[in-house]
Amino acid sequence: MGPGLLEEARGLHNFMNWKRNILTDSGGFQMVSLLNLAEITEEGVKFKSPYDGSECMLTPEESIHIQNKIGADIIMQLDDVVSSTTTGDRVVEAMERTIRWLDRCIAAHKHPERQSLFPIVQGGLNAELRQRCAEELIKRNTPGFAIGGLSGGEAKEDFWKMVSISTEILPKGKPRYLMGVGFSEDLVVCSALGCDMYDCVFPTRTARFGTALLFTGQITLKHKKFAQDYSPVDETCHCSTCTTYSRAYIHSIATQETVACHLLSIHNIAFQMRLMAKIRDSIKNGIFPEFVQEFMLGMYPTKNYPQWSLNALSSVGIQLI
Repeated sequence: MGPGLLEEARGLHNFMNWKRNILTDSGGFQMVSLLNLAEITEEGVKFKSPYDGSECMLTPEESIHIQNKIGADIIMQLDDVVSSTTTGDRVVEAMERTIRWLDRCIAAHKHPERQSLFPIVQGGLNAELRQRCAEELIKRNTPGFAIGGLSGGEAKEDFWKMVSISTEILPKGKPRYLMGVGFSEDLVVCSALGCDMYDCVFPTRTARFGTALLFTGQITLKHKKFAQDYSPVDETCHCSTCTTYSRAYIHSIATQETVACHLLSIHNIAFQMRLMAKIRDSIKNGIFPEFVQEFMLGMYPTKNYPQWSLNALSSVGIQLI
């Protein structure tokens, strides 16, 4: 089972008959999410099972070997991840170790011709550390770059500044992937700051609580006011959920039947795809600033824009109306 099974199946694409791109993470985030069960050393990170106490060691080399067997198109280096609100020597240690681990990941990578290895910019909320890390990573001339260690509870004003510092240094001709970011406003603002790729559990996680994503904000369908609302979840959406089911139906099963999670997950992912398509098209057509203005006005019709969004967009010359 596990990586061996996928290797025998000639990779995850063949195993699940998926003809499009796949991105895999390295396991680094579990150093934060499972910190109480992890011991981090220069060799790697040792995890203890919460079930039987057994231990396993994840090294940079092992992370890459597993991802090679999975066969994803984009694979991530194993990085030393700390909470975004951590300060002091631990942040410096994690940033410097991330660079050292990148070199070990590059050396262990067996299929650079068909799998793109992305390094990850770390450095917490320290602008100098972020800059040092980005400058070191670009010396390795990898196919793309990721920005990690953010969207973990830090203030939005700090968040966008760390994104901006990173994108100012990373090459503009290569993909810049902002990890763990998925709120629609964040996607728009960070695209303005120069990011190209994102991932986040938010669309499916919020679906489990009966929440649907719209271009006018979020609606929570478990609320009583939707009990007799027979309109689609989103009248502008053509996903299978919106063309088949009403808000009233979703309300009747939200947070009670697992099918509600599935239906809203389908819609929320479709929403994210539509949003990213609109961002791409507006950039191609030279009207991205106008799109940002229209999008933000849809989200905030009374123009009570968050100050961090105003500051971030202003830094790249976009003024909201």
